[in-house]
Amino acid sequence: MITEIIYGQIIAKANHYQAVPGTSGQKRIIKDKIIRAYERSFMEQCKTYRNKRISSRFRLFVRVWHSSERFDLDNSLKTLLDCLQMVGAIANDKLCYQIEAEKHLDKYHPRIEFAIMEVNEQKNIFELK
Repeated sequence: MITEIIYGQIIAKANHYQAVPGTSGQKRIIKDKIIRAYERSFMEQCKTYRNKRISSRFRLFVRVWHSSERFDLDNSLKTLLDCLQMVGAIANDKLCYQIEAEKHLDKYHPRIEFAIMEVNEQKNIFELK
């Protein structure tokens, strides 16, 4: 299992949406510039898992170093899964069946370290005895 590191404070998507005028006077919700900047940074840095296209169930192992206590671990996970889908590391985040996550603090070097392990659940239905 290979670990990849993405540098920078991971952003919680839940806190970074904005309403803008849409067609027919309706409002639409879009990501703000902060989350878009993080997604671009993630895409530039992600090399190991880029285009792996994992399309079977997988386990995600994550260590998140936040720059302060005020950031939530759980909100970071959704952002990470969405970014992994954007770079083609995973086919769909609904295939994630287990997450092992740790939160740490590093005021000067926030980052995430992650690894993905595919879960092979094929069973031998024709056992030889």
